[in-house]
Amino acid sequence: MVGELRYREFRVPLGPGLHAYPDELIRQRVGHDGHPEYQIRWLILRRGDEGEGGSSQVDCKAEHILLWMSNDEIYANCHKMLGEDGQVIGPSQEITGEAGALDKSVLGEMETDVKSLIQRALRQLEECVGTIPPAPLLHTVHVLSAYASIEPLTGVFKDPRVLDLLMHMLSSPDYQIRWSAGRMIQALASHDAGTRTQILLSLSQQEAIEKHLDFDSRCALLALFAQATLSEHPMSFEGIQLPQVPGRLLFSLVKRYLHVTSLLDQLNDSAAEPGAQNNSGPEELSGERDRLELEFSMAMGTLISELVQAMRWDWALSRQRPLARSSCSIFQPQLAEAGPGLPPTRAQPSIRRSRRFRPRSEFASGNTYALYVRETLQAGMRVRMLDDYEEVSAGDEGEFRQSNNGMPPVQVLWESTGRTYWVHWHMLEILGFEEDIEDVVEANEYQGAVVSGALGVALPSWRWKPMTELYAVPYVLPEDEDAEESEHLTQAEWWELLFFIKKLDGPDHQEVLQILQENLDGEILDDEILAELAVPMELAQDLLLALPQRLDDSALRDLLNCRVYRKYGPEALAGHPAYPTLLEAQAQPQESAGKEPPAQYPDTPLWRLLVDCGPPGRTFLDLERALSSEGPQETEIKPFLLQLQRQPQPFLILMQSLATPAANKPLHLTVLRILMQLVDFPEALLLPWHEAMDACMACLRSPDTDREVLQELIFFLHRLASVSRDYAVVLNQLGARDAISKALEKHLGKLELAQELRDMVFKCEKHAHLYRKLTTNILGGCIQMVLGQIEDHRRTHRPINIPFFDVFLRYLCQGSSMEVKEDKCWEKVEVSSNPHRASKLTDRNPKTYWESSGSAGSHYITLHMHQGILIRQLTLLVAGEDSSYMPARVVVFGGDSTNSLNTELNSVNVMPSASRVILLENLTRFWPIIQIRIKRCQQGGIDTRIRGLEVLGPKPTFWPVFREQLCRHTRLFYMVRAQAWSQDIAEDRRSLLHLSSRLNGALRQEQNFADRFLPDDEAAQALGKTCWEALVSPLVQNITSPDEDGISPLGWLLDQYLECREAAHNPQSRAAAFSSRVRRLTHLLVHVEPCEAPLPAAAAPRTKSRNRSHDWSSLATRGLPSSIVRNLTRCWQAVVEEQVNNFLTSHWRDDDFVPRYCEHFHNLQKSSSELFGPRAAFLLALQNGCAGGLLKLPFLKAAHVSEQFARHIDQRIQGSRIGGARGMEMLAQLQRCLETVLIFSGLEIATTFEHYYQHYMADRLLGVGSSWLEGAVLEQIGPCFPNRLPQQMLQSLSTSEELQRQFHVYQLQRLDQELLKLEDTEKKIQGGHETSDKEHKGEKAEEAEGAVVTNVVEEEEEEENEDLYYEGAMPEVSVLVLSPRCWPIASICHTLNPRTCLPSYLRGTLNRYSNFYSKSQSYPALEQGPKRRLQWTWLGRAELQFGDQTLHVSTVQMWLLLYLNDLQAVSVESLLALSGLSPDMLNQAITPLTSLRGPLDLREENDVPGGVLKIRDASEEPRPRRGNVWLIPPQVYLKAEDEEGRNLEKRRNLLNCLIVRILKAHGDKGLHIDQLVCRVLDAWQKGPCPPRGLVSSLGRGSACNSTDVLSCILHLLGKGTVRRHDDQPQMLSYAVPMTVMEPHTESLNPGSSGPNPPLTFHTLQIRSRGVPYASCTGTQSFSTFR
Repeated sequence: MVGELRYREFRVPLGPGLHAYPDELIRQRVGHDGHPEYQIRWLILRRGDEGEGGSSQVDCKAEHILLWMSNDEIYANCHKMLGEDGQVIGPSQEITGEAGALDKSVLGEMETDVKSLIQRALRQLEECVGTIPPAPLLHTVHVLSAYASIEPLTGVFKDPRVLDLLMHMLSSPDYQIRWSAGRMIQALASHDAGTRTQILLSLSQQEAIEKHLDFDSRCALLALFAQATLSEHPMSFEGIQLPQVPGRLLFSLVKRYLHVTSLLDQLNDSAAEPGAQNNSGPEELSGERDRLELEFSMAMGTLISELVQAMRWDWALSRQRPLARSSCSIFQPQLAEAGPGLPPTRAQPSIRRSRRFRPRSEFASGNTYALYVRETLQAGMRVRMLDDYEEVSAGDEGEFRQSNNGMPPVQVLWESTGRTYWVHWHMLEILGFEEDIEDVVEANEYQGAVVSGALGVALPSWRWKPMTELYAVPYVLPEDEDAEESEHLTQAEWWELLFFIKKLDGPDHQEVLQILQENLDGEILDDEILAELAVPMELAQDLLLALPQRLDDSALRDLLNCRVYRKYGPEALAGHPAYPTLLEAQAQPQESAGKEPPAQYPDTPLWRLLVDCGPPGRTFLDLERALSSEGPQETEIKPFLLQLQRQPQPFLILMQSLATPAANKPLHLTVLRILMQLVDFPEALLLPWHEAMDACMACLRSPDTDREVLQELIFFLHRLASVSRDYAVVLNQLGARDAISKALEKHLGKLELAQELRDMVFKCEKHAHLYRKLTTNILGGCIQMVLGQIEDHRRTHRPINIPFFDVFLRYLCQGSSMEVKEDKCWEKVEVSSNPHRASKLTDRNPKTYWESSGSAGSHYITLHMHQGILIRQLTLLVAGEDSSYMPARVVVFGGDSTNSLNTELNSVNVMPSASRVILLENLTRFWPIIQIRIKRCQQGGIDTRIRGLEVLGPKPTFWPVFREQLCRHTRLFYMVRAQAWSQDIAEDRRSLLHLSSRLNGALRQEQNFADRFLPDDEAAQALGKTCWEALVSPLVQNITSPDEDGISPLGWLLDQYLECREAAHNPQSRAAAFSSRVRRLTHLLVHVEPCEAPLPAAAAPRTKSRNRSHDWSSLATRGLPSSIVRNLTRCWQAVVEEQVNNFLTSHWRDDDFVPRYCEHFHNLQKSSSELFGPRAAFLLALQNGCAGGLLKLPFLKAAHVSEQFARHIDQRIQGSRIGGARGMEMLAQLQRCLETVLIFSGLEIATTFEHYYQHYMADRLLGVGSSWLEGAVLEQIGPCFPNRLPQQMLQSLSTSEELQRQFHVYQLQRLDQELLKLEDTEKKIQGGHETSDKEHKGEKAEEAEGAVVTNVVEEEEEEENEDLYYEGAMPEVSVLVLSPRCWPIASICHTLNPRTCLPSYLRGTLNRYSNFYSKSQSYPALEQGPKRRLQWTWLGRAELQFGDQTLHVSTVQMWLLLYLNDLQAVSVESLLALSGLSPDMLNQAITPLTSLRGPLDLREENDVPGGVLKIRDASEEPRPRRGNVWLIPPQVYLKAEDEEGRNLEKRRNLLNCLIVRILKAHGDKGLHIDQLVCRVLDAWQKGPCPPRGLVSSLGRGSACNSTDVLSCILHLLGKGTVRRHDDQPQMLSYAVPMTVMEPHTESLNPGSSGPNPPLTFHTLQIRSRGVPYASCTGTQSFSTFR
């Protein structure tokens, strides 16, 4: 079905080589719908490389997914968890296995001993005096630890006194007591995870536990927690740099995490089976659950808030504004451009950017960027301001003048002020000289402007749908909201606001509650009422105005980042950005603070540093003054420190100033003095020292740091690490050990306390590893809880009410649509020579360099890249001062290994003035090895010098990890659900009718979740694609797979839809409701079109994140949406094929077969449009289904069908000549028929159809004449004629018309010549009277002799010119020249003799046309070949005048009527003898002439066989007739059951035999299709197979061409007798034996009672000699045929 069934239960594919299978039932509960739910642990199984089975399958290390499942899902996916009765086996209750091994009395005694030991230990601990613990106490604790390792005694240790004992022991100053407490905790926690978690939770919730725990005790608890959570959430963040979190914050996070997990367990336990609950009523249980949900949401919000602060995400978000995601379907691919109907947007704003210099975003820290600017900036360069600084605003441009060692050090002439102003290095962006600047579009700012409405254009809402889309997507449209509910906050929004209210302290909390009570009629508000309040929007706005002034900095950042503030805050309502404006407002200096410092603050570097911080800055200046006073009192310092804890921004700015250039020595010394004094105060240790430790490390590592500053920095760090070892751990994580060692090496060890500080940092290596592991575990656990909430949201369809849930997801998805760069993208760097100097390439010091040693052109640098890194930019740093050592030509190669560096990526010519050479940019492919080859140096130098190497690439973010986990959970959830739904459908097909509502609900759920929580399109598309592939793709595969009867569930449903289609026209009927459900289902399944092919690698845009190490598309088969469409089209094709086959079987004999078939096809076409819309794939499936139904017909039945279609088209074309309403109706019927006939194209039936159509078309063209309709019909159904014979017939008619126009000119020329001869003759006659009689007599004898010679020529000329002297009205004669290659042979088999059958005035015209045609065919190049000759036939038509009538007759009828002009009567027998026509053809012509409308009578006489024809007397006519009378013989239609149809069948069978025979002779090697056609035709024409007698017996079917052979090849391919080669489709070979014969052919005669008599079988022998297609054997027996 959906996944795989293996030896370990049902498996769900999660990715390449990755599967999940159900392992264990953990717990059960009652769901929100009242039905039981079961939590199943799914283990992740990874498939090895050897194959799919056995030993190649290994489990991932402890990876699992916990999933709640319903009864139906358990039944469909977890069979081993079902009992014999089909019910789910509950979780195992075998907890007392070991207890059963102990006697109850012994267990009771042991419990008594434990209680007494606990009491004794508490008493001994209180009596303990001094630092050394007494031995009895240690022995008591040792015995207690031994008892704690016995699992049945676990319950005794849950006594509250045990927690008191452990608290006293953990807070003891003695190490041995603390170590004993740790052993007892480990013994208790060794039983199971639940006990371990309970102990940790109990200890962490003790009041003021942090005050009693020292560093070692806290690390012991943290290590226990790390051990407890490592196996629960094994998640790797390899490659992602996690922040340094001190132990104090880690312990707080652990407490929050344990509290959240405890509440989550209580929530799950509160929903257990009713029998397990206490006797409380349902209302009490519901109230308890609501209380737990609120408490869990608040606790989860607190955990997320503290985790965001510990990860320092809040500061990152405060600097960037998140963009709103466009509201569109997450299951459809996004269009690159706006669709039709979108309003035009304005031109994108352009800014100036440097082509050469790097922006600040490419550097890891501000200090590194400041060093780069200081080294690069030259006088006269253009710069741009990045930050607001006093009089200069961000974005101002100016010209750099000079720099010095002062503060600030940079002087710039600013255009905005018109004068110079001093700023800092890190505030500037280098634009360069004018030639280095280009205008570009700032895409991010433009996008933000569009979203925020800055362009003034309102984009259409998602309810708007372009007209090109036929069907709406139901899940995209939001559900209708109640008007009353829309005026109030949702529960999620209110709980988020309530979170901040609960954060307030006592007085502030009461004030906010007072605001609530005043607006809610003074209602007393307790926790239960607060949770269920319906808060109006106006009240929420008042609360959001009151909260910011009462929150500290961290809580205020949370408020500004939360969704409720962005939606209802004052800035959002005013139309301004709702981001850190309040923080900025608080940080702005007061208006009294001008350029000059106030009197109470001297103008010092410290004042200039903190002047921009506003009131918090002045608070810190007051603190510095208090610290500078003699003997500062703790009472004076403490209020300032408490204020700094609430607003630590000045403190962080102070510490970060250490990262400024070394020229700020006075400032650095002042800062270090203040920090050294602050360390001595306990309140100061609660400040966020860890957030600014990077600045201390930058100062420590800087080679320019003054020795005095460095010494003071070491004093400060040593003091800080001594007071709190947490910061020694932070220093270890930052690499302080190596930095101190380098400082000691530089200063020759003359730094006091440096050795001690380095040893202290080194001893914390184990703790640093513990902290990193804890950070990973807590973050991984939070991600798993978030995924669990998403899964619960999917299952229950209840909203997620957790505060900051969207904020947390925003941080996890960070990097999915933004590009963050890093400079460490390689594993190692190798050089061609002097490898000891290779480190100079990456030390970021432009004064050092790597110099090669070797021959010219042999120098190279090889980069071994990290896996998956796509190079954003590769830059080479050079210096013009190197002269001949400077590179002149550099070539970059890429390869998969050092031995395959064959691909040239770029070549660059380096100018002598260059300093930065960009080698590569924006690569779209990962190259493991990049090699830079220096081919030539400046001035012909041999060796080269390279100053540096910079590689920019994507920085790893949390998005790939979270994407992988999100897609795994989503895939597992929906594939399990798809399996359950598929099981329901397999058991009852009628459940398909409910699939539409089920799918729509699931898709709407994901759509709403993405719109609410996912920040950008890439994250939403990742979720949508995974959901679609996990839910819709398996469902479509299952419902389109046929069962044992060969019918798929969806095929059955579509059959039912087609059957009740007529009844569905009544909207009140059940059929209409049924049809509506079917249409909704099919619309939903097909609205996602197949993904387009990716762009070529060289041109593929890479605007998204470039970290593709965890590509989410690898979690599923590529192109799954197209497989959905493919399965659906196959199902629809099978349904259509069955429908058409049933119709053909039942109605192929009917007289009105073609109109009924056209109506049936039209209904299928409309049904396809109703079900699937105007999609080409389903229209093609419809045609293929109709073609499949036709291919199932036997040959004679198919020939009968094709003849019926050709007859129907002929009748409609002739009927359309009537004109009027009847003619228009005929045209409409013809058009509908032509649409149906198009299906014949490419089928074997097309050859037969062409045969009949050609015959009827020839009679129509010659009997009635051509019209525009003939060409229009051929233009529409031209592909249905393989030989294109009808098209050639029309072409021959147009050629005849051109010849007729030329013949007209020819006749005029002949007439002119004859008149000229007459004039000459008259002149000779007039001059003849002057000749003598003697001469006249002498010439007489000579003329008599010459008359004999010229007699024949003169007779021919007389025949040609005899109509020139015809005195009557000359008729208009048109000659049609018909080629036997395209016109039916039967039509030209009767020849006409003009001398005997036509009057003289017609014979002359025909003779002249013959001479004209003969002359027109005479070309010099064709003299040697045979000339074309005309052979006159009886075909054609004529118009005769008979009294007042115009008779439209055929050529035979014209001859007969003209013959009666000279005779009163004529016998039929004499007409036959005179014309040479067959009796049938003559009778066919006589019948219309002797009808009531005809002018002749046929009288039967005894002595005259056939009767006598005479002209009818006018008196015998019933009434006078005038006008046109059509007497052309009617069309004679053929019958497929006649001899001609059987000959066609025999020809096909003979050709099939030849094809099979030739392919057999060539074996498995096969034969090219062109060669096969040529050999078959050669064998057909030359023999010896088939025998000439047999071929001649085929009559008209003996002709064969390449199209007939290709048609037979197509037939054999469809039957499976012939196969194509997979690697070479043009090669054909014999596949399996096939009986070409059909021993009994079904009778085509409706009147016959049984099958036709069996046909004669012939066995042929083919000799190999002289036969090109025979095998090497002497004689072989040929297969039998008809």
